[in-house]
Amino acid sequence: MDEELTPLDCLLPSGTQRICLIILNQPLDKDYLHILWSKALMRACADGAANHLYDITAGVRDSFLPDYISGDFDSITAEVKAFYADKVDAIVTLGGLAGRFDQAMASVETLYHALSMTRLPLLIIQETSLAYLLRPGSHRLEVNTGLEGDWCSLIPVGGPCQTITSGLKWNLNNQVLQFGKLVSTSNTYEPVAPANPRKPVILTTDQPLLWSMGIRKHRE
Repeated sequence: MDEELTPLDCLLPSGTQRICLIILNQPLDKDYLHILWSKALMRACADGAANHLYDITAGVRDSFLPDYISGDFDSITAEVKAFYADKVDAIVTLGGLAGRFDQAMASVETLYHALSMTRLPLLIIQETSLAYLLRPGSHRLEVNTGLEGDWCSLIPVGGPCQTITSGLKWNLNNQVLQFGKLVSTSNTYEPVAPANPRKPVILTTDQPLLWSMGIRKHRE
């Protein structure tokens, strides 16, 4: 016997199949949805399927948030797209900054592609470092969680960046960051008295600018 399968195991509350649930742009059966959703390890909607999920889960939508919504987005309504997009604050990638230098640079290059793919912040975390590509504009970075390490940096990877900052030990006053001229590596935060909270970093840049910072790991 090469393969054994119980096709309807996925619909049995006592079934043991581990499933990935993909919802297509068709009317949904509420009973099936509840059973399959509770058993799925991953849940995805294909474009307009999110409309059906949104409608059928009225009143309990926060309990039915898909892991992915994909497609060309010609079917999903603006209301539904906005609802699900608002449920995620950031995308975090674990790994990508250690090992081979060329692969770390490829991770940074991916951050540039992501600017046109999502408005969500995309963070890369590995070991004691975090990297985040700032969009052109103004930013407020809260740095008083207690997890911050001692160092931070602003690196103009894609080209010259005219930059203004506050909250750093060495602030920039409308200066241009550029390789071969000025790069703000090995910076740190504005000193404060031990009992006072650390001030946020306020930053304005006219071009995408790579922010990186140290992470202090908790010690049990």
